[in-house]
This record gives sequence, C-alpha cells and structure tokens, in this order.
Amino acid sequence: MAFLNNNGRTICYRLLGDSQKPLLMLAHPLGMTQGVWDDMLPMLLPKFRVLTWDLPGHGASAAWPETAGEITPDDLAQEALALAKEAGVSRFHFAGTSIGGVIGQQLIAAHSEQLETATLTNTGAIIGTEEAWSLRAANVREKGLVAMAGEIVPRWFGPNACQDQPALLDGWKVIMGRGDANSYALLCEMLGKADFREKLKDRNMPILLVGGSEDAATPPESLKALAQFSDSPAPLILDGIGHVPSVECPALMADLLFKHLG
Repeated sequence: MAFLNNNGRTICYRLLGDSQKPLLMLAHPLGMTQGVWDDMLPMLLPKFRVLTWDLPGHGASAAWPETAGEITPDDLAQEALALAKEAGVSRFHFAGTSIGGVIGQQLIAAHSEQLETATLTNTGAIIGTEEAWSLRAANVREKGLVAMAGEIVPRWFGPNACQDQPALLDGWKVIMGRGDANSYALLCEMLGKADFREKLKDRNMPILLVGGSEDAATPPESLKALAQFSDSPAPLILDGIGHVPSVECPALMADLLFKHLG
C-alpha cells in the first residue's frame, strides 16, 4: 500500500508487479474499495504490472474536501493520470467497473492517447437518473452510509454469489459503512449528471464491454446502449453475474482481460 498527495488530497494505491511489464490500472465501483480486485491479482501479475486505488472517501483515500465543491468525471480521470505518472508510464491498459467505468469513459473521451485498451464493466453512458442519484445523495447525507448500506449492498451481487458466500453482503456492508458520506454523496451527484452518449464515437481504441445478467444497477441494456454510443462490439453478458464480476467470477474476468489485452 502506498500514498500519493495530489492537489492537497491523499490517494491510497497499490502498485504491484514487475516494472518491465505493461501497466494495467483497475478502478473500483462506488461504495467499494480497491479490494474488489484482490482475487484477480494472482492471475494478473504474471503478465501485468497492476495499479489499483481507492476513490475519494473510500478505503484509505482521503475524503473530498468540503471546500472543493463538486466532483467531476475529469477530476477522477486526472487522479488516474497522476497515478500513472507516479508509476512512470505515459500509456496504460485500463479496466473499471460501475463508476470505475465512468472514469474509463472520461479517459477515452479526453485522454485516449494515453490508453492502450479500455475495459468497461457494469456501467453505462448514463447510469440511472439525476433524480434518483440526488435522492440517494440526500439520504446518505441525512442517514449515513452505515444505515444506507443495508439497502444498497444487496443490489451489487447476483444470487449465486450470495448463496456461495454467505458472509459476502455483511462484509461489504461493513466496508461501505466506513466510507465518507459526503464524498459518496458528491459521487452520486456526479453520476446523476454524467452523460457520455455523444462523447465516445470515433475513438481508435479497442474497448471491451462486460455486463452481468443479474445486474440490477447497470442491467445488460445499459451495456448494449454503451456499445452503440462507443461504436464498440456487443458487450459480453455474463450469465448469473451481478454488478461486480471481479468479486463474483474473478477467474473468468481475468481470462476476458487476457484475451482483450493480448
């Protein structure tokens, strides 16, 4: 685990593996941490140097400053670029899930020259509605993340994962509850405004889209629409998988990355 001071805020990250191997950056979903990638690391590290990090107010990264105002997709993309610079590279492979996929879309739209490939899972050019995200932000600020985790975490995983791992939901409720409520709320408001429907075309870059058949947050239709907006191949929809394939089927997700990244 390491830390980077960036624009007055501390980002927690891990940079693992051989510096001679290509860099793969992995961005986690809202309410979770970089730990979502842990089960994939043993499979990835023989072929890649891997960088994971915690979003603002998540895991061990500092909260978004109260005086800094809103968070934008480019704020998050700039943090990814700062971490890539810290790793000593100008180009890298990127994979992100949910809000991590929004970071990927911003990188594709505004910084594609620094991407070798992009893998976007369980995300969308738009996710939900501004009204729904504003309501969630207000509820989080009023009730706190511990109270809201019981409602939100069960939407992350398909029934197979919940059956196979009885403590899965309880564990992630604890992790979500330890986050910073205001940072989470600001990210909700960012998602309510984010719209990449007209920003992703004519990008000369391989994009792999992956979704889950049991994903209630970003259902398969969201990935199919994203494929159209980004001129990408049809998404791979994983049967029986929910919102976080890196947790639910890490070996399969690693294999898909290997095939895409060559």
